[in-house]
Amino acid sequence: MKTYSEQVGQKLNDLLEKTYDAEKGFKKAAENVENQALKKYFKIKAEERYDFGHELKSEIRGFHQEVDKGGSVTGSAHRTWMDIKAFLSLDNEESMLEESIRGEKTAINEYQEIIKDTSLPTTTKEILVAQKNKIENGLKNIKSLESIH
Repeated sequence: MKTYSEQVGQKLNDLLEKTYDAEKGFKKAAENVENQALKKYFKIKAEERYDFGHELKSEIRGFHQEVDKGGSVTGSAHRTWMDIKAFLSLDNEESMLEESIRGEKTAINEYQEIIKDTSLPTTTKEILVAQKNKIENGLKNIKSLESIH
């Protein structure tokens, strides 16, 4: 049976893996768009996820848990799909933006699921709420980029 700290550590490691995936995905998107506003947005989002990763790693270590390294198979497949879409799509910037929006909505749902866990320590919950709020604010700001097309 897993101890409390192991359970929290596993949830945070799962989120960390998805954070790595998002960071790599945003970097890939920044490489695949020409529009400077979109390029800047994707770079900022990649840096944000990089920062999120460091916060999560510190929190995991704070529970004396092992930090998992790398990204998920699903994330790798998603980035490959973004590459294919970029190659095949005549309107690839719009496709990248749509994928970004979809991914951000998924991330918000994942954060909400973990935050609902009443057994989370206060520090963990504060970190997760702050990160979720940044994602939500970014999603609101992305609406202005949709009008670029």
